Amino acid sequence: MTTEPSPSHLNSVPPSVFARRFSPLTRRILAVNILAPAMLVVGLFYLGEYRRNLIETELSALRTHAEIFAVALGESAVSDAGEQLLPELASQIVRRLAFTAETRARLFAASGELVADSRRLLEPGGQVQEQTLPPPMSQEEKENPLNKVFRAFDTIYMWLPGTEEFPLYRENIDQHAEDYREAVGALQGETWVARRTMPDGSLVLSVAMPVTRYKQTLGVLMLSKSSHEIDEALFEVRKDILGIFGVTLILTVAMSLYLGGTIARPIRILARAAHRVRSGHHRQHTIPTIKGRDDEIEELASALNDMTEALWARMDAIEAFAADVSHEIKNPLTSLKSAVETATRLKDPDQQRKLMDVIQEDVERLDRLISDISDASRLDAELSRAETAPVDIGKMLATLVDIYTHTADENAPEFIFKTENDLLVEAMEDRLVQVIRNLITNAISFSPKGPSNSIFINAIRNNNAIHITIEDQGPGIQPGKEQDIFNRFYTERPDSEDFGQHSGLGLSISKQIVEAHGGTLTASNSTKADGTICGACFTVCLPSV
Repeated sequence: MTTEPSPSHLNSVPPSVFARRFSPLTRRILAVNILAPAMLVVGLFYLGEYRRNLIETELSALRTHAEIFAVALGESAVSDAGEQLLPELASQIVRRLAFTAETRARLFAASGELVADSRRLLEPGGQVQEQTLPPPMSQEEKENPLNKVFRAFDTIYMWLPGTEEFPLYRENIDQHAEDYREAVGALQGETWVARRTMPDGSLVLSVAMPVTRYKQTLGVLMLSKSSHEIDEALFEVRKDILGIFGVTLILTVAMSLYLGGTIARPIRILARAAHRVRSGHHRQHTIPTIKGRDDEIEELASALNDMTEALWARMDAIEAFAADVSHEIKNPLTSLKSAVETATRLKDPDQQRKLMDVIQEDVERLDRLISDISDASRLDAELSRAETAPVDIGKMLATLVDIYTHTADENAPEFIFKTENDLLVEAMEDRLVQVIRNLITNAISFSPKGPSNSIFINAIRNNNAIHITIEDQGPGIQPGKEQDIFNRFYTERPDSEDFGQHSGLGLSISKQIVEAHGGTLTASNSTKADGTICGACFTVCLPSV
């Protein structure tokens, strides 16, 4: 089921989309699908091997007839001495046998002179000749375009390499055996065949065989036949192939149009919807869902829909971030403005010095806030460009714990660190260090002063994930705020800490970095046996290598 674009929004689609009444993708599908059967049909129109087989079959039949004729002439049309052919008797036998075989028979004497010709009604040298003509073509056959098409194909094929070319058939008025090379060859006692071309493109097939009597060559019998029957057979085969191709072409076009429609039509719908989403200024334009196909088109529609929702969510986040930044910057600016205006009216140096301290704190707060905002705003782009590498979590945590231990003051809490071996993750090490440092700093700030308090850092493997926990012994997290503390500019600091020391972006940035690595960052409270909160616990879960 597909969702068609609303007509009220069609004006927002580029004119080029409507100019394509026939999809280019459908045209390509048609071209590819038609090309293969078209090439096959063009090749079949040639039918060169089939034609050669028909010619060889016809020559074989002529050879068989020639053997029968030659034996009959050698036994019946010779003189009593058996030294020469009898023209009158030979002519009658030749005409009768040629009529039965539907061929033209010519008999040449051993000297090469023409003795008998089945087409002549009189004796050799007479005035009248008989020739069997093909049936007259009707006007419909004359105007049949297939004849012109097939002749054009034959003309083209004659230029192809490997095509056989035969000599042109010529017939003199006074025929002699020397006019035909097959007859000359037969006078040497061998059977010869020949193929010649007529002006209309048909062939004349000839077989010449010696007429012998007691192993003495008395003459040569030459049988000839036109290839009209072969050409008619080829024409019928070509016509049948053309008919089959016509049916195949119709089915191919229909299936191609169907295939092109099932592909091009939903893609065009998705393209129009994507353009409306891009050019629109509100969320009423959405990517339509295409269900029930169970193919790549449905996956594409679902992916585009998810991408659109992700873009809207990203735009919402940007708008919310901009609003939060404006709000957070406005507070120190307001305080700074008020302090500057007041300082100009004060004459007491002590009060002026106090106001200057306030101004300096506000400036430092603005500088810290802008730095954190800058870091948060470019984090997405930096995470998308940075390359990851295997990171040993145990070594990284050990190094950080060692740094904090040696740089801490005497009232700092004690670090208790445990880890397993070979805890490898694919990550950006500097960004992962930033996350752990932020969580450790956060734990230190909420831990009570004195070495009797501890911060527990553990790293273990759980199935295919690495779990890093950082637990302090501070007041913990207010119940119900376990998720809110990861919001931007959320601040909830210890009472002993001066206001404005933190921007409220640290945990939000840390969560963003962890999720970019395919992991999770969660917060919870540690409790005693009686349910009393005894500290906060942050857990980083990352996929292991």
